[in-house]
Amino acid sequence: MSSDIKIRVHQLSKIFFRKNSSVHAIRDINFEVKNGEFVCLLGPSGCGKTTLLRILAGLEKPSGGSYEMIHGDRNKPLQSMIFQEKGVIPWMTVEENVAFGLRMRHAPKNETKERTDYYLKKVGLWEFRKLYPSEISGGMKQRASIARAFANDPEILLMDEPFAALDEQNKYILQEELLSIWEETKKTVLFITHSIDEALLLSDRILLMSAQPGTIVREKIIDLPRPRKIASVRSNPKMGKEFVDIWKHLQEAVNGNLKGATTSLPNEVY
Repeated sequence: MSSDIKIRVHQLSKIFFRKNSSVHAIRDINFEVKNGEFVCLLGPSGCGKTTLLRILAGLEKPSGGSYEMIHGDRNKPLQSMIFQEKGVIPWMTVEENVAFGLRMRHAPKNETKERTDYYLKKVGLWEFRKLYPSEISGGMKQRASIARAFANDPEILLMDEPFAALDEQNKYILQEELLSIWEETKKTVLFITHSIDEALLLSDRILLMSAQPGTIVREKIIDLPRPRKIASVRSNPKMGKEFVDIWKHLQEAVNGNLKGATTSLPNEVY
């Protein structure tokens, strides 16, 4: 067993039962994530990406198989999860939201203040720290969620399409802020996305999933040097080819590999 592995998943499956029917969400999922690696899970809508992440976060129980989240430093939380939206607590200020995880694990007051202040400034929320979620934008709420997760100093970050509901400008800004913090902290990250652009920008490795029941069918190593910017990723010819290849995979997954299925590329292709 390699000491460099932080997440290990073996033959993981999940079936949801509803009255007289059942839905096989994921089937025979196998992968590993190394310490400090940024891995994106990418697949068609409904392929079980979020179900998989919820199992790893302890929010769902698997129907079969096993997984392991390896805890290296018992003085730190094992993992934190960042959701698509509604990740902030409405009756707490931005500052209180960012400090929440530290306070829940009874971190020393000076450590709580130091880490909270640092990440409020890091994500550009220092001037808004006394406001409540109802008084700030959706992008700011996601900044607060990211700041809270990093401030709590977990070993593993599980991120479920945290930028999906944002406009393009805010999305790119937050993606680059996330990369900046990650490059500083080198947390292990498992990130769900349906955006090819996002996966190419963020990840060391992309795991491609099939349509439901979702399973991992391919992986791609993204060996672009860091730090990265979306403009440089989009202008890179190799990444352009990767974009087209991943797009075709998604189309084939959606169309069930039917002969004659079209693979019209989106307008924003490189």
